[in-house]
Amino acid sequence: MFKNFKQSIIRIKIKHKELFMKTIYNVFVISDSSGQTGTAIAKTAAAQFPEARANISQYPFIRTKSILSGILKLAKENDAIIFHTLVNPELSDMVGLFSRQNKLYSFDCIQKPINIISHRLNESSAEVPGLVHNLNAEYFKRIASIEFTVANDDGRNPSGLTKADIVILGVSRTSKTPLSLYLANESYKVANLPIGPDLQLPKEIWKVDPKKIFGLTNSVTKLKQIRSQRMKEYGLDGDTPYSNSDNIKKELDYAKNLYHKIGCLSINVVNKSIEETATIITESLPKRTIL
Repeated sequence: MFKNFKQSIIRIKIKHKELFMKTIYNVFVISDSSGQTGTAIAKTAAAQFPEARANISQYPFIRTKSILSGILKLAKENDAIIFHTLVNPELSDMVGLFSRQNKLYSFDCIQKPINIISHRLNESSAEVPGLVHNLNAEYFKRIASIEFTVANDDGRNPSGLTKADIVILGVSRTSKTPLSLYLANESYKVANLPIGPDLQLPKEIWKVDPKKIFGLTNSVTKLKQIRSQRMKEYGLDGDTPYSNSDNIKKELDYAKNLYHKIGCLSINVVNKSIEETATIITESLPKRTIL
């Protein structure tokens, strides 16, 4: 009896070990409607690989290039496989081009079927998103959060700081925008603001509850690497004042002092994924603002 019990325990341990050893990969479903079609296709395909686990994120009602651009940057950071159902050919082509340029895997779930039917009928498609699915309050809430976040990205609308559920501060290249979009997809209205010794801080920041404000920081070494690479992508010399270690240190020291003055939580993102940082933020919010 004891032997059988011991064998059962061993089997359980092996099973748990196998579970934790599973490969985890990210899948983004981008749609200009509810995203149910793309999600169903992604889940059906993922089910054929039981030894791996798909982390599926949905981005519904994406109908502008600016919002799509931010989501694609987030997909790149997460090395995500993209499934998209975008009726608008320009948006669909934008995903395809971005995927090819950044060596991401993507699958267009709707344009090929539309083209097949179009050729068969010798007619053009209506190109109207959402003809199949009914909209509900939860989807409207999510898309409103995404639209708010895009409108309040990179400090472009200081008045939105007081209306946001979450305000993110950080020096350049601390992943403010991808993090903001990730949180927006969880139905949080997010405003992010670039900071630095030479940037003027809007007066509205002092009207925001410090518990809703989160300051991002990073290491000098990591920021130098990211900024140098960014310059090279623009075809410029990687060694510039923007990527200079001394200048970066001054920026980070400024940020540290500002966060202390505001009284907000400071998060070092150097070894954290977007998901980890987002979890820290949502778990630190005042209870009344948690959705």
